[in-house]
Amino acid sequence: MLLIKKSTIQLLRFPFSYFLMPVYWFALSFINDINWARASLIFFLLHILLYPSSNGYNSYMDKDEDSIGGIQKPLQPTIQLYYVTVAMDIIAAAISILISKWFALAFVCYIICSRLYSYRGIRLKKFAVIGYLTVILNQGAIVFWMVYHGASQLYNTDIPWRGVLASGFLIGGFYPITQIYQHQQDKADGVNTISILLGKKGTFVFCAAMYLIAFGLLFFHYAQNNQLYYFVILQIFFIPVIVYFLRWFIQVWKDETQASFKKTMQMNWLASTCTNLAFITLLIIHHFG
Repeated sequence: MLLIKKSTIQLLRFPFSYFLMPVYWFALSFINDINWARASLIFFLLHILLYPSSNGYNSYMDKDEDSIGGIQKPLQPTIQLYYVTVAMDIIAAAISILISKWFALAFVCYIICSRLYSYRGIRLKKFAVIGYLTVILNQGAIVFWMVYHGASQLYNTDIPWRGVLASGFLIGGFYPITQIYQHQQDKADGVNTISILLGKKGTFVFCAAMYLIAFGLLFFHYAQNNQLYYFVILQIFFIPVIVYFLRWFIQVWKDETQASFKKTMQMNWLASTCTNLAFITLLIIHHFG
């Protein structure tokens, strides 16, 4: 009987899927006629298979000893973790064909990019700008389009550029903050992240700029569609995030040791919860309001 090791389950980091979930709800809110059966399958493919597999593979390559995203004290990975991630990828890719050939193609593209990001022989993550662009392209733009295409009744093949770009900038504003407490650990591993390049204070300024661009795109989109009240609702949900972000920024500006794992995780949970609730609310209003 095959027993899944505790380290394997931990390092797949299933809770981390919650942090990436807003893009899914955001993309659904752009669709006028949703196929809920395919939407449910896509949710499963992304959050139960694809994201955990990518996280697990990254942990297998990194073999972190200090805190990582969502885990304060990571266990050491075994070869089982590698085989489990490969199995999850194969299963997910096979199921993705049931959505559509274009969805499956984008899905496999995500898998390849995530492996190139982590694989020691290439390791895109060690290059600050290239690694950053890989993440926002994958977790933002590609995921948005996959959901937008796969969950629509008529398999939308157009590219809603404002939504795609806004997703990229939202992930672009979220991702560097998740690296802010790992500078020493990443440097020791030869990884030059975008947060290291910017510095801890610069990371806050950069993330704020990315979110401002994302919100600017959303304002333009909702204004064009006579839905400015959507934008107002979105801002209301973001008030707690903005308050926490500014308060934490001031703390880090005075003392950079405040850029800790604990505060980063608090920010991640708060931002993800508020963003998920915001886009779910817009989705409900759009389809049932």
